[in-house]
Amino acid sequence: MVKVLITGSSGQVGSCLVKQLQSWPEIEFLAVDRNKLDITSEQDVIKTVNDFLPTIIINAAAHTAVDKAEDEVELSYAINRDGPKYLAQAAEKVGAAILHISTDYIFSGDKQGLYSESDSVSPQGVYGESKLAGEEAVINACPRHIILRTAWVFGEDGNNFVKTMLRLAKQRDSLGIVADQFGGPTYAGDIAAALIKIAKTITDSKNTFNIGDYGIYHFSGLPHVSWFNFAQVIYDKAVTQGVLIKSPDVKGIKTEEYPTPAKRPANSTLNTNKITTVFNIPASNWQSALDHLVDYV
Repeated sequence: MVKVLITGSSGQVGSCLVKQLQSWPEIEFLAVDRNKLDITSEQDVIKTVNDFLPTIIINAAAHTAVDKAEDEVELSYAINRDGPKYLAQAAEKVGAAILHISTDYIFSGDKQGLYSESDSVSPQGVYGESKLAGEEAVINACPRHIILRTAWVFGEDGNNFVKTMLRLAKQRDSLGIVADQFGGPTYAGDIAAALIKIAKTITDSKNTFNIGDYGIYHFSGLPHVSWFNFAQVIYDKAVTQGVLIKSPDVKGIKTEEYPTPAKRPANSTLNTNKITTVFNIPASNWQSALDHLVDYV
C-alpha cells in the first residue's frame, strides 16, 4: 500500500491533489492543511509523519503572498524554508520520498531564453529567497526528493490571476495589464496530475525508477505569453462561454507603470523538456484549462 501525505491541502494545488488522489485506489492518503498540521513546528511534523508513516510526502504548503513577504520575512522563511526542511528530515527518517513545489521566483528573470534546471539562481525578493532556501533545505535533508518548479499558477480554488481578471471585468470598463513580463500559465490541476504521476513512477514496483532521476524539474504551461496576452485569452473565452457579457478594454502597460513592493521576474519562461523526457509529462495545457470558466467565478 502506497501512503501519501499531502500538506497545504486547502490551497490551489493541494485541493486538486485531494480530488485526483481519490481516483487512485491503490493508495491511502492523509491530507492536512494549516489547521491540521503546522509545518513550521518540527515536533508536529515529526508526530504526523511517524504516526502516518507515508511512502511519499507531497508538500503543497507555501507562503505565496509575494508582496506581503517583503514585510513578513520571518513568516515567509518559517513556511517556505523551515517547514520543507522538517518535512524532508522526517521523510528521510521513515524512508519516504518528498515532492516539493517551488517557483520561477528563484531566478532573476534577466535571462534571454528559457530557464533550465541547471541555470544559476538569483532571487530578487523575500519570497524567492525563502523558496530557494526551502529547495536547499529539502535537497540537503532527503536524497529522495523531487523539486517541482512552476510558475503563474491558477485554478478554480484560491486567489489567482484568472479569478482576479474575471472579478475586475465586472467592476471596470478598462484595464492596464503588464505586457513586458513573460511566463507559462500553469493550471493547478495539471501540477497535481504531474505530482501524482511522479509519485506513481517512484512507487511502481514494476518500474525501475533510477535514483539518479531524483532532483529538480521544471513544470509550467505552453505557450509562453505575457500577462497582457494571458488576460486577452481569459476574456475572449469568458465572452464566448457567456461568463462575461463583454470584455473590458485591455491595454498593455510596462512593469514600471504598475509598481509593486516585490520585484517580479521579467522572464519566467521555464524549459520543461526534462520532465517530459524522464516522466513523460507534457507541459500544462493552460488554454484548455480555461474552457470552463464558470467554475472560476
